[in-house]
Amino acid sequence: MNAIGETAFTVFGVLILAMSAGRAAAGQAPEPLGLVINEDNSHFYFTRKPDDLNLDGLNAFVDQYADTQVTHFFLCPNAMRTSYKSAVWDAIWELGSQAMPGGSAKAWFDNARILHERGLDPYAVWIARCREKGISPWLSMRMNDVHDVSNTTSFMHSTFWVDHPDYWRVPGSTGSWVDRAFDYGIPEVREHHMRLVRELLERYDADGLELDWMRFGYHFKPGAEKEGCAILTDFMRQARALTQEWAAKRGHPIKLGARVPAHPDAAAGLGMDAVTWVQEGLVDMLVPTPFWTTSDFDIPMELWRERLGDGADGIVLAAGLEYNLRAYPSAATTPNDLASMRGFAAASLHRGADQIYLFNHMDPGPDPDASPDYRTLVEEGLGMEVATGAPRRHVVTFHDTVPPGMSNGVALPADPQQGASFHIYVGPAPEPGGRALFVAGLAKKDGVADVALEVLVNGTACTPIADGENPGQYPGVVRAVRFECPLEAMKDGYNDAAVTQASGPAGQGIVWAEFEIHPAP
Repeated sequence: MNAIGETAFTVFGVLILAMSAGRAAAGQAPEPLGLVINEDNSHFYFTRKPDDLNLDGLNAFVDQYADTQVTHFFLCPNAMRTSYKSAVWDAIWELGSQAMPGGSAKAWFDNARILHERGLDPYAVWIARCREKGISPWLSMRMNDVHDVSNTTSFMHSTFWVDHPDYWRVPGSTGSWVDRAFDYGIPEVREHHMRLVRELLERYDADGLELDWMRFGYHFKPGAEKEGCAILTDFMRQARALTQEWAAKRGHPIKLGARVPAHPDAAAGLGMDAVTWVQEGLVDMLVPTPFWTTSDFDIPMELWRERLGDGADGIVLAAGLEYNLRAYPSAATTPNDLASMRGFAAASLHRGADQIYLFNHMDPGPDPDASPDYRTLVEEGLGMEVATGAPRRHVVTFHDTVPPGMSNGVALPADPQQGASFHIYVGPAPEPGGRALFVAGLAKKDGVADVALEVLVNGTACTPIADGENPGQYPGVVRAVRFECPLEAMKDGYNDAAVTQASGPAGQGIVWAEFEIHPAP
């Protein structure tokens, strides 16, 4: 291209960016809203056979979301290593001194390599296919993934991480995974990750790049998080400059997104000053989300909007929903079902979320009949009409990623003899003709069958009804004690449930609590 052509191309790109910025300034969301699915860096390779590793198989992976409610497909190409042949990072199959994986992990290792040997770059194929099918393709880069760091010989670990234990948050740590994450206070760590940012933007023509700061959420030496805010903000400025540069080259906007902790104080307390990122115009999409331990049913989207101020008008603010549900940190886990996903969506959209973002909600494999609920999820979506038009559950959970000194909001387990209270956001109150139930799950204790509970919702007595027939659906629960809540007592937003023990042996434990809301027939 000659100098005049290059200048015209650049001006065209700048005009597109200016138009996008103008829409944001006018308070219009820069993206069509819908449902986001994040595809991780290994799931496809684990769930496909070598015979599926061809162009048709790659296209079929995207085609399952065509003509559904999925509007955005976020493709993660990396953890510590890339799942494609990178020029700047180790690929997953380039072992070096690391140990060969065994068992099911070898499928990831082998299938990523086979695709490369067959001359297929899955991310390039998926991005192109998404556009053909009307789905917005993004890349999602994990910024500090520390899967399996207790085993330093794992094939997942990069040479850079293995060779530099002095770059860990706690140098040379023999402790927890949190201590073995990279310390972004070290310039070499930042440059290592910025190299991949540059490569992803140069190599792939995606609609956006998400920096996933929640993989795994701890990026600075303990106690250095406050100073870290300025460091990560500068990193975001550099990434933003790169997306703008490549948007001008490609002739279309390339957006920048970020995943951060669910509460704005938790994000800032861990070095992720997302409020500043939005106010400086550094991101187009922000996803407050838990880490992985549990879904967070109390993400304060309205507080995010208040803190972001006018900046919130120009971005997509998405609520992140995890696959797991835990009532408290040491509890067993259970997956979300359609009713709990609807409850999360109804509450989050009511609180000001623009979009629902699904993390770890990946397809069950190439068999379309393997998970009917998954097909229902992607075909119906989680818009407000769908979320409130069928039974929904609003579960007591907690914030799983907070800095030292900040409450994680854990309310369970609770002793009903001492009295237990739960502050639960339900979104829109049930309409006339509907039902609202409160469920208190009791743990296995001597005399649990003889326990009688009383429940007040917003100060109004609820009526005991038959116990739930399947208490095992709630982890650790042997009795699901249920109450009918008067509809006139229920209200939009937060509802307070107060539970006391009326009779029965002492020493009981409530280990689960939720509202069930059923629409009118």
